[in-house]
Amino acid sequence: MTAMNLSDTDFQLFGIPDQFTLNMAELDAKWKALQREVHPDKFASQGASAQRLAMQWSVRINEAYKRLKDPLKRAAYLCELRNAAINAENNTAMPAAFLMQQIEWRENLDDAANAKEPLMALQALMQEVENKKSHLFQTIEVALDQKNDAKSAVDTVRSLMFIERFELELEDAIEQQELKI
Repeated sequence: MTAMNLSDTDFQLFGIPDQFTLNMAELDAKWKALQREVHPDKFASQGASAQRLAMQWSVRINEAYKRLKDPLKRAAYLCELRNAAINAENNTAMPAAFLMQQIEWRENLDDAANAKEPLMALQALMQEVENKKSHLFQTIEVALDQKNDAKSAVDTVRSLMFIERFELELEDAIEQQELKI
């Protein structure tokens, strides 16, 4: 194994810049290379201890890969690395405009069940939610990569966490409508 350190950040582990915008093909290639390097079978002749260590590294690499591959997890991780805690469990305060948007989306979700074309109404709502997510990820990219301002990205990350939970409910509603067809 090349010199890897458990205290390395996910970005250091993968040898990539610590930024929000990543080259996903490069990330995938580095993940595969790291996994090949630490595969426990490569250490079979070195005994159980070496295999356990390889397995621990394999788990660490997989966890880092999942965190870096997911844009929301990556954004939250970057904020934390830059000393801007998300505190999603403790801090649920959100801007009034965001809360109003959430209320409107929830009303639209409820109203879709009684719409003339419920599936179309739900799909239109999903498109609106996806557009909002895309805009918020662009905001995060600017805050983290261009302005190096993790503190301003925190509220956007927290907003996206709320949106992702709503999106799961919306996906369930769409699935239920598709089953009725």
